[in-house]
Amino acid sequence: MNVIVTGSSRGIGRAIAERFLAEGHRVFGFDIAEQGIDHPAYTHLVCDIRSPELPAVPDPEIVILGAGTQDDAEAISVNLEGTIAFAEKFAASPALRSVLFIASASARNGAEFPRYAASKAGVVAYMKNLALALAPRGITVNSISPGGVITESNAHILESAELYAAVKAETLLGKWAEPAEIADLAYFLTVANRSMTGEDLLVDNGEQLKSNFIW
Repeated sequence: MNVIVTGSSRGIGRAIAERFLAEGHRVFGFDIAEQGIDHPAYTHLVCDIRSPELPAVPDPEIVILGAGTQDDAEAISVNLEGTIAFAEKFAASPALRSVLFIASASARNGAEFPRYAASKAGVVAYMKNLALALAPRGITVNSISPGGVITESNAHILESAELYAAVKAETLLGKWAEPAEIADLAYFLTVANRSMTGEDLLVDNGEQLKSNFIW
């Protein structure tokens, strides 16, 4: 299948692209950064998802929107408006069978930076809107909301023993997720899944469930 992955140069996006390549799919990666994957079935397109002139992709069957920023000043423009514009560009593909958004656990609890949290909550709401619109065509539309993930963007935490211990202590399982775990779920939701749509899957190692009961 022809698969689009935005934010494919590093982190979760790169792991997702590599997962699909390992399964024999053709992947078109969109990123403002240079190519981070060397594979004969991978095509890298240096492009801002907000661009009004997005490169064409032949008959995309799966679209995965993982591009985003933690820069609060740019969060609404990139994470929400750019993601919506990109999704609507490729939703018209007659070959389309699944769309997946990478949101954030912040969409549920409002944690992190204000515009970042708002942008990700907007992505989840838009995902549901798109699921309604594409359901008559039999297309599934879902999102994954990761909590802490071991990626380059979290390097300042991962490189500090004190900070990393503190964030792991906030989870039930005492750990953060690997990008490959999110990639496995992305593959399932877009390839194996045919009946789940309009849902946001929280993957945070039990962070939001953790509580201290006082009696």
